[in-house]
Amino acid sequence: MKAERSLRNRLAALLACLLIAASAVAEEEGIPWSALSEQQQQVLQGFSGRWDELSPARQQRLATGADRWTTMSPEQREAAKARFQQWRELSDERRELIRERYEIYRDLPPAEQRRIRQNFQRFRELRQDRREMLRDRYRRMTPEQRKRLRDRLRDVRRHHATRD
Repeated sequence: MKAERSLRNRLAALLACLLIAASAVAEEEGIPWSALSEQQQQVLQGFSGRWDELSPARQQRLATGADRWTTMSPEQREAAKARFQQWRELSDERRELIRERYEIYRDLPPAEQRRIRQNFQRFRELRQDRREMLRDRYRRMTPEQRKRLRDRLRDVRRHHATRD
């Protein structure tokens, strides 16, 4: 269970990195297959026959991913494969929800993104039983209770921000 959550968290982090890289792509022109390095071509050989059919953004994401792949240790590659497999096993609805939440996160100001990352890190540092208790409590809340909690937390953050 703990390993599953850890893997899920790593998958989310990998997805965030991939989406950040994808969002940075603003080019309209594609990357010709011949412009890829030999290492990139080896990693992406499964796309060689249809490379020109891919969108420029997809080509850029794949080229960037191939670069990252070539710099990974064997252990990192195995971990990335496992995270990708987990991603593929998620339902379409779950993947879409993750994408939507990432879009919201990406549009937040850097200070708010930093706050979210810090809160997530604090949560991960909690004892397992405490994390479970907080998750269970949140799951039992009604949508109205969840909204009130988010509003209260937002108000507390604003109050602290104005004091500083």
